[in-house]
Amino acid sequence: MLEVNMGNVKAFAVNILAVSGSLCFSGLSQAADPSSLTFSHHDWELACDNTRTCRAAGYQSDDQQWPVSVLFTRKAGPNQPVTAQLQVAGAPDNAEFEKQGFPLQLSMKINGQPQGQVSMPADKPADLSPAQTAALLAALSKTSTIEWSAGKYRWQLSDKGASAVLLKMDDFQKRVGTTGALVKKGAAGEDSVLPPLPVPVIKAAPLATARPDDAQWLARHSRVLLPALRATVKSQGDECQDLIEPRDGAPELQAERLSDSKMLVSTRCWLAAYNAGSGFWVVNDKPPFQPELVTTSGSDHGKGVIAAGQKGRGIGDCWSNQEWTWDGRRFVHTRESTSGQCRLFPGGAWDLPTLVIDVRR
Repeated sequence: MLEVNMGNVKAFAVNILAVSGSLCFSGLSQAADPSSLTFSHHDWELACDNTRTCRAAGYQSDDQQWPVSVLFTRKAGPNQPVTAQLQVAGAPDNAEFEKQGFPLQLSMKINGQPQGQVSMPADKPADLSPAQTAALLAALSKTSTIEWSAGKYRWQLSDKGASAVLLKMDDFQKRVGTTGALVKKGAAGEDSVLPPLPVPVIKAAPLATARPDDAQWLARHSRVLLPALRATVKSQGDECQDLIEPRDGAPELQAERLSDSKMLVSTRCWLAAYNAGSGFWVVNDKPPFQPELVTTSGSDHGKGVIAAGQKGRGIGDCWSNQEWTWDGRRFVHTRESTSGQCRLFPGGAWDLPTLVIDVRR
């Protein structure tokens, strides 16, 4: 599992929840194969989602101050191409670079040999050409010097860890030993590689209109509700210290109506150096409440979506994100991703999902 340094907080483990009911999981005939994967080695990392699409990202080495990253994306199935995108950024203390005009014209070189130009837009990654992508993949299978430059500025991509990550991508998609493998090619065709899986579909449900007496709901029920909430986190081992051992008096609860018979209750669970997490429960609006815990690391809720966003470190150059969507009966896990390694890109370099769901309203 990929872990992101979060100071006092453990990063989200990539854990695809088993869901049913309103989710349409047609095509899951190969249940023995993993539904998703994360893997990292040195300066490279991999995220494969539940459709079997894989994304491999590489970065500059730790001794390089100029941020650069390449993202390879490949869908599952025979004869699928690999696409590549490039991002660069200025060094943290280089204000002069921020004044550069865009699109930035970058010269690409591999082991000193020119590989053409790359036009870098101001607000999105640059696409590498098929020829540049092929040259880059070939270079990453061995020790290589890979760089992009614009005038006096230079960005060098690390090759450390690339072979292991690309081999893991091949293995996940069952391409090892085939003509389409990126690392360990073979003579076998790609007829037996894993097919892509469809994006699961969930129909989101609207929230019920609040009732006049909902404002007093917590006042009427908190004395009985609190022990029931505490029991869920104690029994499941989830972290909600502020609920179990509140610092100042009783924990502050919030509640809002989900449906004619269900309420959403939340409270802060923990506070760390630069992250906080709230617990969210679906409960009956009348005793017995039978609370169902959704998460103890939530950030907010709006329009039937609970979101959890946590920084990888204080400067905010990497994030982990999750979402749960109300389907009328429960909150279904509908999104999980990270922005990649903490490598000096403001907000993170990429979106690397491991769980993607088509949410329809």
